[in-house]
Amino acid sequence: MKIGIISDTHGLLRPQVFDVFEGVEHILHAGDIGNLDIITELESIAPVTAVWGNADGLEVRGRVPEVAEAELGGVRVAIIHGMQVGSPTPEKIAALHPDAGLVVFGHSHRPLIRQVGATLAVNPGSAGRRRFRDPVTVALAEIRDGSVSARLVELDLEKR
Repeated sequence: MKIGIISDTHGLLRPQVFDVFEGVEHILHAGDIGNLDIITELESIAPVTAVWGNADGLEVRGRVPEVAEAELGGVRVAIIHGMQVGSPTPEKIAALHPDAGLVVFGHSHRPLIRQVGATLAVNPGSAGRRRFRDPVTVALAEIRDGSVSARLVELDLEKR
């Protein structure tokens, strides 16, 4: 199963996301969505499981939960924005969901993938407006035979 992972769009869904997420079977959005149009646009690609982040308003918070769990490809998945633990780290987020094979979070805008025990922790970074010198990224995960792998994808901002 191929999964698209995105976070911190802050109301901007770049057209490059459609190319990168082509063929994904599910999309996880780890909050700071910006507006519900982002979810609608992502749903044109694949089903979406999303959570709200600290920058999301009442409209978004009324549509998506603060924390979400799902089973995808036989693996338990947890999605959280990350502000709940202050400065989120893979270890802090994995500790909140010890039974998950994949935990997805955002908030820091810093992309990373780290194995924490039996849990793969993924922060896809920020896919919205560039902040400081942080790259603009998303992630792709694959679940095969109960095993989870993921990779970061930096969006080509020159491509239209």
